[in-house]
Amino acid sequence: MAHIQKRGSRWQARYRGPDGRERTHRFDRKVDAEAWLDTNGADIARGMWIDPEAGKVTFENYAKTWLKTKVDVSPRTLINVEGRIYNHAIPHFGKLRMADIRPITARAFVAKLTAAGRAPSTVKAIFLTTSQVFAQAVVDGVMARNPCSGVALPSDRRQEEMHFLNPSQVNDLANSIDDRYRALIYTAAYAGLRAGELVALRVSSLDVLGGSIAVTGAASEVRGELTFGPTKTGRSRVVGIPRFLAQMLGEHIGRYPSVDGSVFTAREGGPIRHRNLYRRHFRPAVEKASAAAIAQHRKSEAIPEGLRFHDLRHTCAAILISNGRHMEEVKDHLGHSSIRVTSDRYGHLFPSARIALADGLEAAFQQAATDPAADNLRTVATISEILAPAQTAI
Repeated sequence: MAHIQKRGSRWQARYRGPDGRERTHRFDRKVDAEAWLDTNGADIARGMWIDPEAGKVTFENYAKTWLKTKVDVSPRTLINVEGRIYNHAIPHFGKLRMADIRPITARAFVAKLTAAGRAPSTVKAIFLTTSQVFAQAVVDGVMARNPCSGVALPSDRRQEEMHFLNPSQVNDLANSIDDRYRALIYTAAYAGLRAGELVALRVSSLDVLGGSIAVTGAASEVRGELTFGPTKTGRSRVVGIPRFLAQMLGEHIGRYPSVDGSVFTAREGGPIRHRNLYRRHFRPAVEKASAAAIAQHRKSEAIPEGLRFHDLRHTCAAILISNGRHMEEVKDHLGHSSIRVTSDRYGHLFPSARIALADGLEAAFQQAATDPAADNLRTVATISEILAPAQTAI
């Protein structure tokens, strides 16, 4: 219950909050005391009331506490999160009290990042991480609403440059790398595993006879230390692989056995460090394969100079799509978090797949139409006759 009492020359207003504690405040005018009670009463009724003391914590102090409890991401991702908070969010919001931060301050944050020349994707990553801090503050009762809600972000009109190898180019690349990593190249291109998933792959996860791989974890390098954890999406998946790859992996395991059960190992016998693999073996193989194609007058088959290891995963997606696989099937095979991720990255490849599917349907129809028993399938009129406007008799 709310009350207003005259205390000397001032007006004292008081009310009991949802936590059972009484709050009081003194005003010079009665109208201000009434307005204060009305505001808090309305917030309580709407479930938007915030403890005034809790909202006094600064963003810097709250964000640092939030980081200590951020346990739902991998160590590698946590480093990125910490960088966004310490390098960008705290310098902008740091000294402000959480209860005082408004959407206009969040909009200014986006404008500041954009004006600094940050790429739209970078601005989005920093902003979304910062928004997580505010979202948790709402849950903790530190602020009534997330000031980042509804703030527009700069659109990224630049598509990630992806390279798709054809099967011949995959062969060229695999034949140009150290034999120890030949099967790894084919597994990346025909199974679509991420680099970290390949490093973490165990012999026990292979079903050579059944032709499948159980992808259950991934490796990442954090401050020089190799750590193993769940996949990027936190979910395991089983990937079907072609017979040639199953046989190749079986032979690879026999040729390069490991102590810890890893499928792929470094030349020294220990776990692969992806950065070392990329620098010492992958890049030289790309250059060697490209030079060989040019020397053999196959310039059109030369591997793109900017090819990244992750492009082998894109190659797998392109092969699946060109063979008429549905977007949902591609999503499951690659282990994307949602169909939207698959659509955003590979949606532009599906028109050609639709044409291929239509051609397949046409071929099936024509084959049936040539069957003498299929007279009922044959059209009498041509397409042009069907589409021509009817002639009106005079």
